[in-house]
Amino acid sequence: MKLRDSHIEQLGQGVYDALVIGGGINGAVAAAALAGRGARVALIDRGDFAGFTSQQSSNLAWGGIKYLESNDFGLVWGLCKSRNHLIDSFPSSVREIRFYSTIEQGFRHHPRFVWLGTWLYWLFGRGHTRTPRWLSRGTVNREEPVIRTDGYYGGFEYSDAYLYDNDARFVFQFIRAAMDHGGVAANYVESLGARRADGVWITRARDGMSGREFEIRARVLINAAGPFVDEHNRKTGETTEHRHVFSKGIHLIVPQVTPSQRVLTFFADDGRLFFVIPMGRRTCVGTTDTRSESPFSEVTEDDRRFVLDNINKRLQLDKPLTRADVIAERCGVRPLVVSAANGNGGERDWLQMSRKHAVNVSRETAHISIFGGKLTDCVNVGNEVAGYVAAMGVALPHPERKWYGEPDASVRDEFLRRAGQLKLDGLPTPDFGEPVGQTLWRRYGREAFALLDAIEADPRQAEVLIEGTDYLRGEFALIRDREMVATLEDFLRRRSKLALVMRREEIRRAAGLMEACAILFGEEAQARVDEYFGARQAATPATAPHAAGA
Repeated sequence: MKLRDSHIEQLGQGVYDALVIGGGINGAVAAAALAGRGARVALIDRGDFAGFTSQQSSNLAWGGIKYLESNDFGLVWGLCKSRNHLIDSFPSSVREIRFYSTIEQGFRHHPRFVWLGTWLYWLFGRGHTRTPRWLSRGTVNREEPVIRTDGYYGGFEYSDAYLYDNDARFVFQFIRAAMDHGGVAANYVESLGARRADGVWITRARDGMSGREFEIRARVLINAAGPFVDEHNRKTGETTEHRHVFSKGIHLIVPQVTPSQRVLTFFADDGRLFFVIPMGRRTCVGTTDTRSESPFSEVTEDDRRFVLDNINKRLQLDKPLTRADVIAERCGVRPLVVSAANGNGGERDWLQMSRKHAVNVSRETAHISIFGGKLTDCVNVGNEVAGYVAAMGVALPHPERKWYGEPDASVRDEFLRRAGQLKLDGLPTPDFGEPVGQTLWRRYGREAFALLDAIEADPRQAEVLIEGTDYLRGEFALIRDREMVATLEDFLRRRSKLALVMRREEIRRAAGLMEACAILFGEEAQARVDEYFGARQAATPATAPHAAGA
C-alpha cells in the first residue's frame, strides 16, 4: 500500500495541469498521453483501475467488421488503422488472430456476399493482416470438427486482433505509463464533485479506504468516468452536446471447447455476431447486446440461457454446456454516444447505433468530457485529449514524445537473452502456453529486469507460488511495489485474469495463496482474503457489485 499512500498524499499538493476522473481506458490513455508529453497530471477512480466497463470487454482489438453492414465505413477505416497501430506498438500484448466464421442456411445475406465483405475489410485494414480464406464444408469438418455443419451455408476465415492477457491488464499498462512519467494516480478515491474558482478546478475527493476527504486542484478537469460521465457532469454543473445510453453485454467463461487458437464466429439466433474466444485452458463465449437503463447490470437467467443455447446449437460437444459448466461471468454496459437533445431512438437505430467516441470541450470552463470509446481506438482518444488540453494553454514540454507502446525490440531481446541464461523457459511451470520469459516481458516490460535480478539472487523466486497458476513467487513483490493492488480482487480479476479462469473455491484452496497475499498485503493478508471470499460468497466474480468509475 506504500505506493497508493504516497500518491494520495501527493494528490492534495499544489495545482495539477489536469485532473482525470476515471481510470478506465479513456481516463488511462488521457493521463498517459498528458504525462508522457510533460504535463503534471493526476488521476483518480472511485473503484480500481479498469474496475467497471473496461474489465468486461470481449478482449478484442478489432476493426469492427460488423459496422460495414450499417455502412459506417469511416468508423471501420479508422478502427482498422487503430488496430494495426496497436499490433505494431504492443506486439507482446496485442496479436493477430484468425476469425473462423460459418453461416447457416436462412441467413439474411448469401455467404459469398459476406465473404466479399471480408476482402473489403482486409483492404480497409491496408493489408496489414493475413488475407481472408473461403471455407468449404469439408474444410470446416477437417479443421474445426467441433462446429456443426448440418445447416452449413458457407464459411470464411479472416484476421483481427485480440489481447493476449485481458482488457483490465492492458488498461493498467497506460496507468503505469502515466506514473512512470511523473503522473499521480490513485484507485478507490471518489470525486464528490468539483467547483471552479480563480481559474482552477477544486475537486472534493474521498479516500474510499480510509474515509479521509481532501481537495485536488487542477487547471483542467477531464471527465473520463465511463458510464458515469453524465452523473459527474451533473455534480459539476457542466452541460454537454452528448450523453450516454447503455447496451448490456455478457460473456460466459467455460472449459475449453476447442484447442485451436482461433475465434469461432457465428450469427446468433437474433442475427448478431456471436464469438467463441480462446482464453488459455478456458473459452469465453458471448456476447449479448441488449438495452439497459442503468450502468449497473447483472447476468440474468435469460442471458445465460441465450448464450448457452446458441453455443450448444452450433457446436458438437460431448455433452451440452449447462450453467454448472460456467466458471466465471463477465457483464457490463457499453456507453453509447447520443445527442443530448435527442431520445434513445427506435429499436432499429438502437441495434445499429455507432460505437464512435465523442469528446466535448468547454474552453470557457477548461472542462473535457469523453463519451463512448473502444479499446481499439484508445491511442487516438489519448492524442485527441492531449491536443485539447494544449489548446487550453497548458504547456506540453514534449509534444512529440511517444507515450505508449512496448520498449524497443532490442530491449526485449536483451531481456529474453538474460531469461534464457537463467533457463527460465525450461522451468516446470503449468499453463504458460509460451516461454516463461515472453510471459514476464509481456506483463512487466522493462520492469521485468528487476525480476531477473531477484531470480538470479534467489532461484526460489522462479517457482510458481499459487498452485494451478502461472505466477512466480518473485512476481508478487513487483506487483506489490508497482501495481497499486489494494484488494485481493484487484489482483485476481484485473492485474491478472485468475478469477476468470479458476473457480472461486479452486482459488480458495490453492496452495500458496496465503503466502502470495502476505507478500502483497503484509499484516492485512488474512483480512483481504476474508474480504474477497466473504463478501462474494453469494455472487459470481462477474455479478458482484463493483465501485463505479466516477
